[in-house]
Amino acid sequence: MADALNMKLLAHEPCGDAGNMGEGMSLQVAKDGRRILWMAHESAPKNFTAVDVSDPRKPRMILQTELPHRQVRSNSLEICGDIMAVAYQVSQPGLQPAGFELFDISTPEKPKSIALFDSSGPHSRGVHQVWFVDGEFVHFASGAPDFEPTNPKDDQIYRIVDVRNPSKPTEVGRWWLPGTRKGDNVPPPPRHPKFDSGIRVHNTNVYPERPDRAYLGYIDGGVFILDISDKGHPKVVSEWNPHPPHNGFSHTAMPLFDRDLLIVSDECVNDNGKDWPKLTWVVDMRKEDNLVPISTLPLPSVEKFAPKGGRYGSHNLHENRPGPSYRSSTRVFGTYFSGGVRVHDISDPFQPKEIAYYVADAPAGSKGKPIQINDVYVDENQIVYCQDRFSGGLYILEMTV
Repeated sequence: MADALNMKLLAHEPCGDAGNMGEGMSLQVAKDGRRILWMAHESAPKNFTAVDVSDPRKPRMILQTELPHRQVRSNSLEICGDIMAVAYQVSQPGLQPAGFELFDISTPEKPKSIALFDSSGPHSRGVHQVWFVDGEFVHFASGAPDFEPTNPKDDQIYRIVDVRNPSKPTEVGRWWLPGTRKGDNVPPPPRHPKFDSGIRVHNTNVYPERPDRAYLGYIDGGVFILDISDKGHPKVVSEWNPHPPHNGFSHTAMPLFDRDLLIVSDECVNDNGKDWPKLTWVVDMRKEDNLVPISTLPLPSVEKFAPKGGRYGSHNLHENRPGPSYRSSTRVFGTYFSGGVRVHDISDPFQPKEIAYYVADAPAGSKGKPIQINDVYVDENQIVYCQDRFSGGLYILEMTV
């Protein structure tokens, strides 16, 4: 049975026989008024899935597309208006398609390709994550045909592409941690001594409130705030890295501008609690060039969840993006794999409190593992959409607090 506090299940959409959902969820309000939730897949063979959630109690899958081959995945997508950006990442460098594709989704049942931005190359696996909220620029984590990493694990850099003419996407800027590219004039950064997941960018969040700032989760490199007022020449404003002694993998850095706080999630990437603890941090950024951690979000003990198998620890956040999205500076929605989706009240940032959670039962076809909630999106009505990494598809929840 599901375990829940102050959340209830409204509906479950298994998404056919392809419920292996990724890290990309975005809500479209179509011209006819329908509300369409678009979701990326964690792995092949499916590309993306669209579900009509106009009535969140009666979701209806309206589209599911195929990838060109099984060595590519579309783990991330974003929507702005009627344009969707979809990331393509291949299993090994040199394969194609590797980049991101723009689609016209003005008719949701008939998405039309507008353009493919090609990131393929001898040392590139393509694009892992996209951020697209202003209709003008796609910010993303990607390899590049002319970028050779010092270490193969460091193959994703921060790139900025102008899509104001969506049929001709054009790169306007990029940044990487010095030392991670062959030929840099500084030595490579030290590796994590126990959990070396790579020193590369993961999330690339840029918000309309501060279009001159990019907030990067840089895996074992920690967190960076960049000044991108000149997109052709990003500059480091500050960096913060608790790894080591903690176990690596800074995933998302989400600013709360009205409170001068930064919420940072570290991703759990090992099963059975091997890389515990993987935490979500509350960081004081009143002084932008001196980031100071002040608390972490409380979680149930690893002893409770590790024996169930699968991953247990922090991962994705509801990122307060513009659009039909719930935006809060006191409630943080996050996913914790076998720990489900959990909500924390950070009204007092020094003493965050858990106020709600939902842990679904293990879905059919989950390889004997528990639920592995991978991503979460909360709409402006506080309807919570979350999805399973392996086979469970989409869960639609309602807060009762």
